[in-house]
Amino acid sequence: MKSIKRRRLTWLVALSVIAVSIIAWSFLYMKERFVMNAVSPTVAFVQNHMTNPNGTLASYLQDAASEQADIVAGREALSESLGLWMQYAVAKNDQALFEQSYNLLTTYFLMPQKYIAWKLDKEGKSHVTTNALGDDFRIIDALLKAADQWQQGRDAKLTTAADISRTLSQSVQNEGYFVDFHDFAGGYSPDTLSLVYVDLPALEQMEEHEMLQPRTYAKYENLLQNMPDDGVFYPKTFNVVTQEYTYDDKVNLIDQLIVANHLAQTSRKPDKLISFLKKEFKDRHQLPGQYVRTNRAPAVNYESPSVYGLAILLAVRTGDPKWAKQLYNHMITMRGQDTTYPGGYVFDGNTHMFDNLFPLLGETELQNFLKK
Repeated sequence: MKSIKRRRLTWLVALSVIAVSIIAWSFLYMKERFVMNAVSPTVAFVQNHMTNPNGTLASYLQDAASEQADIVAGREALSESLGLWMQYAVAKNDQALFEQSYNLLTTYFLMPQKYIAWKLDKEGKSHVTTNALGDDFRIIDALLKAADQWQQGRDAKLTTAADISRTLSQSVQNEGYFVDFHDFAGGYSPDTLSLVYVDLPALEQMEEHEMLQPRTYAKYENLLQNMPDDGVFYPKTFNVVTQEYTYDDKVNLIDQLIVANHLAQTSRKPDKLISFLKKEFKDRHQLPGQYVRTNRAPAVNYESPSVYGLAILLAVRTGDPKWAKQLYNHMITMRGQDTTYPGGYVFDGNTHMFDNLFPLLGETELQNFLKK
């Protein structure tokens, strides 16, 4: 009889442990699910603190005078920021936000010659006569996805995307390749194509919507598939005249991760870079923003929220939710450290817009991935 009672007690204890474990697991799962499904506080930070009175997105939290036309400062607005904000609106399925962004594009950024000015002052005026190829591709990509996603305003968005695409094909090329920019006042195009600008998802969209010559996508897919690497890192630029690739002595992880995200769309996966980053994150518990290319040592001791946002995107696109969650959990420890600006990635009283938008985009794509 005592033996039976002991066995019953043992089973009751075991069942209790199992029940507690299930409850704890369920709580953690629901907690993660709640966190991942919540509207990011970074959105409110951008809208409340990084938006100029005219609706354009400021590059920096703190204002500062622009001393050089080719360097962004203070509350100046970038086409880069607009493109990322538009991509976020598409990923979040926020049509109203996208319409606001589209209005900013057509009102302030789109010049009469149908190119996108890469920089505006805080009043929305352009003092530059150049575009930025990567920003243009990002905006076109968002326009085409929005046109496919929402019927309202579809024709106007397709027309705008077609106008910008036509300008790129007619003016922003050298030796049959897209290049980094074109000076529409001086009529000058460089011989350099930065590999971060080879935006394969955008090029694919453009070709599918018949805004590029056939086989254009394949040309740039081959460019990325056949580019060299040094065992981990990718080159910075491709010279369209000499057909030579050039490396930086110090590599910026933001650049590397953008290239890797585009490369992930091809049959050549960025496995070596991913393995390196995973080992670095495991050993150092962080990813420094720059590395010395020759010895793989960190070149700086700071972290960039953009690195984690882009790494999350890469983890999602390569089907690695475990790594994506690890990166996300670390990334959000950098958010809201300045209690004056909840939701923002603010350090020493200042922040750059891309250090908020890349994390926001990574977070949103992870949310979408986990919902599937």
